Amino acid sequence: MKYKISLTDVTLRDGMHAVRHQFSVDDASAIAGALDGTGVALIEATHGDGLGGSSVQYGFSKETEEDYLRAVCDTVKAARVAALLLPGIGTMSELKKAVEWGIRAVRVATHSTEADIAEQHIGEARKLGLDTVGFLMMSHMTSVDTLVEEAKKMESYGAHCVYIVDSAGAMLMDEVRAKVSALRNALSPEVQVGFHAHNNLGVSVANSIAAVEEGAYRIDASLAGLGAGAGNTPLEVFVAACEKHGIDTGVQLYPVMDAAEEVVRPRMHRPIVTDKISLTLGYSGVYSSFLLHAFRAAEQFQVDPRDVLVELGRRKVVGGQEDMIVDVAYELSKQV
Repeated sequence: MKYKISLTDVTLRDGMHAVRHQFSVDDASAIAGALDGTGVALIEATHGDGLGGSSVQYGFSKETEEDYLRAVCDTVKAARVAALLLPGIGTMSELKKAVEWGIRAVRVATHSTEADIAEQHIGEARKLGLDTVGFLMMSHMTSVDTLVEEAKKMESYGAHCVYIVDSAGAMLMDEVRAKVSALRNALSPEVQVGFHAHNNLGVSVANSIAAVEEGAYRIDASLAGLGAGAGNTPLEVFVAACEKHGIDTGVQLYPVMDAAEEVVRPRMHRPIVTDKISLTLGYSGVYSSFLLHAFRAAEQFQVDPRDVLVELGRRKVVGGQEDMIVDVAYELSKQV
């Protein structure tokens, strides 16, 4: 069977976590230019935590949201530009400004049991004429039946596509297959299913291919895997694996290889590898963007960052609860 899918690149959004949100306008233009025309359908670009994410809580961006998004939108000619919006971090006002700056798609992200907080944002995005995606984060924490219920809510609000998001890189192939196939069977044929992986357990490419085989049409990836934790599904690796597997991504292999090697790797702040800390994220099921926060807190209180992450996983802490990382590190330091 021949599969045809659509790829969304997240180098300029999830990749921002790996560079502490410090890509410059020139960096953004260079990466967007390298991606444009490769066949990637969407290029997502914002602060790593989406519109409005530049803050004390999540880390300040190097550039203003307007300068960053205008640079990407002005550079891109073939692909469309998307923004991430987490209700409560980003606002309707910021979404409307982003449309003025040139975005043509938005991905409205919620925790995987809180789709109802996306109703107004998805509805407004549709009124603005945007390609609108629902993004169910930390899907490994949620049962198949509940994920289906949440996905159907997003469908009812008007989402064109609903994503299962493995924010912690904690899922293995059987779980991916079960959850993607359940959504594909439950949603109407007009609503696409998407899958977003992190590579903390080293299985992002295999998980993404499993998702495609179960009916996912949109797959996320990033150049050289740049992203939170051990990074996202590496775009160039995924495209090559798909070619060998008979999956039509519509993306040209050599240009994405060149973009990863020549444009993104020189701009990395650290190698994107499955080191012991990233592996702990996947093992304990902790939000991948917690990695740098956990490093800082562990260093401040002189504790092992792995212990911090395992305790966060035991407490089932989710995105938006970054303050608890410091609390956990402090409490562990008192137990030594």
